[in-house]
Amino acid sequence: MIPPRFQYHAPTTLDEALSLLNDYGPEAKVLAGGQSLIPLMKLQLAAPAHIVDINRIPGLADVREENGNLHIGCLTRESDLDSSDLVRSGYRILHDTTSVIADPLVRNMATVGGNLAHGDPANDHPATMVALGASVVATGSGGERVIPVADFFEGPLTTALAQGEILTGIRVPTPPAGSGNAYLKLERKVGDYATAGVAVAITMSGGVCQQAGIGLTNAGLTPVKATSAETFLAGKQLDDDTIREASRLAASEAQPMADLRGSEEYKRDMVRVLTGRALRLALERVV
Repeated sequence: MIPPRFQYHAPTTLDEALSLLNDYGPEAKVLAGGQSLIPLMKLQLAAPAHIVDINRIPGLADVREENGNLHIGCLTRESDLDSSDLVRSGYRILHDTTSVIADPLVRNMATVGGNLAHGDPANDHPATMVALGASVVATGSGGERVIPVADFFEGPLTTALAQGEILTGIRVPTPPAGSGNAYLKLERKVGDYATAGVAVAITMSGGVCQQAGIGLTNAGLTPVKATSAETFLAGKQLDDDTIREASRLAASEAQPMADLRGSEEYKRDMVRVLTGRALRLALERVV
């Protein structure tokens, strides 16, 4: 299908982009990678009168460590995250995540910021960022504000971004010594949305789990933070019994919906299985 007519804007500064969003209000949409917005427009499920393309704005595609965080610019392509030596060495869960998103053609265009700003609980990055305790940087005419990612997703395709704001970056806390993390995803075919996915980040000391973060993909109306399982793991050795119980708790917190990918019961059990596998993989990766 052909999308309705719209006016295209290509600002070269962030201030110019914010001004356009303020001028046109709800009729304007931000274009980053376009891998969610353009298909919606072609299906006529979205019909913005104005498109604000932010790809010509410099400084929004960097990946760097600074002040105890990994900073990811909103225009960082999935393929750039996938090939980053910094990500591969210190943030393996992010490499796990980006490498299973869609296919190489999509990853060459899709952006990390767009993946989060779209607010789809079936996307892969949201659960990973929940497990990592990340924050997003929202920039508007009044300046920047930092939103914990656990508070960012308010409902299906709905986020805490205010009208006129742009998600300009993501901050991921640098894992301390003794940390390991992993993301595992069950999909019907390569590149598909997850039937279920589990992100795990743990910090160990003396053989005991000091902290755990667990995020679930496509297990509810928003990415699910498995708080009961996280709390249970703290202060325990990650033996088979502990992992088994944590996996059961994570599954009990999932609220999936039945669809062509499976029933609620099947998806919940896949959360249980993937949580156990992700915990064991994260434990193997502890450094």
